Amino acid sequence: MNEQQQILYMQVRILRMASEKFGISLKETAELFRAFDVLSYIRVGWGIFHTEGDEAVFVDVKQYLKNKGADV
Repeated sequence: MNEQQQILYMQVRILRMASEKFGISLKETAELFRAFDVLSYIRVGWGIFHTEGDEAVFVDVKQYLKNKGADV
């Protein structure tokens, strides 16, 4: 799997995890991620994120969303 595929795979895993942990649908989670540009955030942070587990990445994304004003 090349780097772009790995980034996409991580984005999907974190989106699914956020949906489950936030208790909202995948569609609502995708809309939240789109509104706050979370997928770009994950892409830019890939250099660090790929060395961490999904839970650590999720915690970082959740904090990013809070810092941007999302009600999560």
